[in-house]
Parts: sequence; C-alpha cells; structure tokens
Amino acid sequence: MDKLGKWAFIAGLVIAIGAGLGFSQPWFGWVLAILGLIVGFMNVSGSESFRFLVAAIALIVAANAIGGLPYVGGYATSIIANLIAFLSAAVLVVALKSLFELTKD
Repeated sequence: MDKLGKWAFIAGLVIAIGAGLGFSQPWFGWVLAILGLIVGFMNVSGSESFRFLVAAIALIVAANAIGGLPYVGGYATSIIANLIAFLSAAVLVVALKSLFELTKD
C-alpha cells in the first residue's frame, strides 16, 4: 500500500508533463485530481506537511513568472498548470489534515 502513493505521484507527474506538451485528453483533469488526493492522503505525513504546503505555494507563485520565457514559456506554463491541478487536491488534503491536527488539542 505504501507504493501506491509513490506510483500515484509518479503517474501524476507524467500525466501533467504529457498534457502540458500537448498529449492531452479531456479526462486528464479528473485523473490528476484523483491522483492528487491519493498523494495527499498517503505520501505527506504530519512532519512533512509544512514543507509540502510551502513548496506548493512557491510553485504557484513561480507559475506566474515562467510564462514570460521565450520559446518555452507556453509549454512551461501548460506543464505547471497541470502540475498545479495535480497538486491542488493534495494540498487540500494536507491542509485539512494539518487543520484537524491543530484543533485536536
């Protein structure tokens, strides 16, 4: 069961990159969201939550600036948009888990 989270993360990255390069299907958004939920539940533990959430925020901020790169900006923007779609579900799960941990006391 531990490997499911690892493979979900790898599959999400591959699909996000492939969709960003133009190999997109209409159902990729749903698959990325489901894989993101699996990653959020299985891969990110309590001690990793803070670093994961900060990294996700940094990715979102960087996504705004990368579109200005000549020649590769369009592809990079599309790949990062798909990565954000993938990680958004994981971020939601991790943030909710963190909130529940904070309110337990």
